[in-house]
Amino acid sequence: MQIGILSTGIYLPKEYMTGKEIAELAGIPAGIVEEKMGIRKKRIPGPSDHTCEMGIIAAKQAIAKAGIDPLEIDLVIYIGEEHKEYPLWTAGIKLQEEVGAYNAWAFDVALRCGTTVMALKVAKNMMIADPDIKTVLMAGGYRNVDFIDYENPRTRFMYNLGAGGGAILLRKGHNENLLLETELITDGSFSEDVVVVAGGTKNPISNDAIEQRLNKLDVLDPEGMKLRLEQKSMDYFLKVIRESVRKSGFSEKDIAYLAMLHMKKSAHDFVLKELGLSEEQSIYLEDYGHIGQIDQILSLELALESGKIKDGDVVVFVSAGIGYAWGATTIKWGKGE
Repeated sequence: MQIGILSTGIYLPKEYMTGKEIAELAGIPAGIVEEKMGIRKKRIPGPSDHTCEMGIIAAKQAIAKAGIDPLEIDLVIYIGEEHKEYPLWTAGIKLQEEVGAYNAWAFDVALRCGTTVMALKVAKNMMIADPDIKTVLMAGGYRNVDFIDYENPRTRFMYNLGAGGGAILLRKGHNENLLLETELITDGSFSEDVVVVAGGTKNPISNDAIEQRLNKLDVLDPEGMKLRLEQKSMDYFLKVIRESVRKSGFSEKDIAYLAMLHMKKSAHDFVLKELGLSEEQSIYLEDYGHIGQIDQILSLELALESGKIKDGDVVVFVSAGIGYAWGATTIKWGKGE
């Protein structure tokens, strides 16, 4: 059964923070931020750039590009962050209402920065299993930059977190931009390494917690996590790419474009080298930062705009998220055979 991508949508806030500004806040040389971390600038939320709202804007864009009636949408999957307008709130239902998908039903999914890749698998499996689900809208926003304390060196690898929204429309029987196989790995040994200490049931929010900056992202065992993650992360990152491509009937040599999340430049280059890809076969998001699970959608749109993707190309989305989770999805771009 063929399931294809009808369209995508992206929303990027107008406001941004430069690498030099990050360096000043963190008290480190600008060269480290711009060259090693690979952040020339990143998008940050303006006063009205709320999480679900950014997803709504991207979703409306995707619907307009596809030229469909929102009433054709059967299911809405919210792929944005849990940090949103309100706690204990199903953002997908709000998104469904705002885009006019009145015939759909909605729910939220979450796997941190791996959410989009995971949701593509969920959506495809649901479309195959349920004959009534023909058109699916995946959309959401991200602004986890709110949780960054630039004076905390333990979270330096997350200084790239930014803000934005993204959307993908899928349709059953659409013989273009075919959604193929997804591979996911999760490793619970990292599940409590990166957390916001205060705000949950273990440590409720309080004035003292805020004064101690316990309401910001932190790494509880930085040395231990670094040691364990270095042993696994790149192996798993490459494994999900290779398995997704293999299960889709291709090999890594067939990859034409890799839509990667933003990471430090040396890691980005390492992945390309290991897969035998050139710099032209990916886009390094140094002018956007890391917009969580929106990175893959952004990378795809930038690649299409710049002509890096053509009909028949094998495109791979790849993600990694704290928890830790790794995922990859293969797409055969253009018209099917």
